Amino acid sequence: MKPFKKILLAEDDEDDRMIFDDIVEQLKMVNDFTFSAVDNGLKVIQLLAQLETSALPDLIILDQNMPQMNGKEALGLLKEDPRLKHIPVVIYSTFNDARLAAICLEMGADQVITKPDSYEGFNAVISQLVGKYLFEKVQ
Repeated sequence: MKPFKKILLAEDDEDDRMIFDDIVEQLKMVNDFTFSAVDNGLKVIQLLAQLETSALPDLIILDQNMPQMNGKEALGLLKEDPRLKHIPVVIYSTFNDARLAAICLEMGADQVITKPDSYEGFNAVISQLVGKYLFEKVQ
């Protein structure tokens, strides 16, 4: 049996985590994958340190503006770790900040996106990310 693909989200806004979860549940009806969320970058690093290599996520999505450790800081630690640096990381922020995007891309982020401001926007972004990083295409 083929192993499940896995997404790990770091998002401190509970409403946004619930929107992600709702959309992911809809997408999981078409494609098999797992989804988990934590509320800051430090928890991402701590969680990944505890996981076996076979249990690592296939995609990490980091909100930029979080307490304790923001997305850029977590990205730096992920890309410095030989065990984790191969995992695609997407940074998203409420602000369209070209300077932040350039820095994160230079640090190894696969993509930097502006956080959607509607359910439909979240749906489009999440569908695109799932299709691009986990499956050839979402049907």
